[in-house]
Amino acid sequence: MPIRAAVTLAATAIGVVLLFSFRTPPAAAIATLSPSSTSSSTSTPSPTATPSGAPPSGGASPTPTATATATPRPASGLKSGSFTGQSYANPYGNVQVQVVISGGKITSVKTIQYPNGHQQSVFINSQALPLLEQEVLQAQSARINIIGGATFTSQGYAQSVQSALDAARA
Repeated sequence: MPIRAAVTLAATAIGVVLLFSFRTPPAAAIATLSPSSTSSSTSTPSPTATPSGAPPSGGASPTPTATATATPRPASGLKSGSFTGQSYANPYGNVQVQVVISGGKITSVKTIQYPNGHQQSVFINSQALPLLEQEVLQAQSARINIIGGATFTSQGYAQSVQSALDAARA
């Protein structure tokens, strides 16, 4: 019976990890697992929130560049204008975006650079980039879902969006 409990516990932990691995966690909370009971053979982990202000990992600190003059900030803290994010390298090429903000809201995201050195990269990104743009517009932030099959592009895209938003707040 203890083996079955361990397998159930492992399967539950994997399911929770998979659930959280497809969305970039909000800066205010990161899900962690903590067992509800250590002596019971039927214990299951329960997710708990842990505050975290750590920036996402991914190499060097970005240096965002604003490409437009800024106007006064609305309640969202974002200045209106066009802001170009940092270019982020991955094994298949660089990813860089330009974010347009109007009235404190992200109104469009234009991809400036994306991996296109191989036919497969072009095919993958022709499908992934429009989805990533929709994710940003819906979320109104860089906290977006990663597109399966375009993990590196998704990560670089989110990082570039974040650096553009940082420039819009500066």
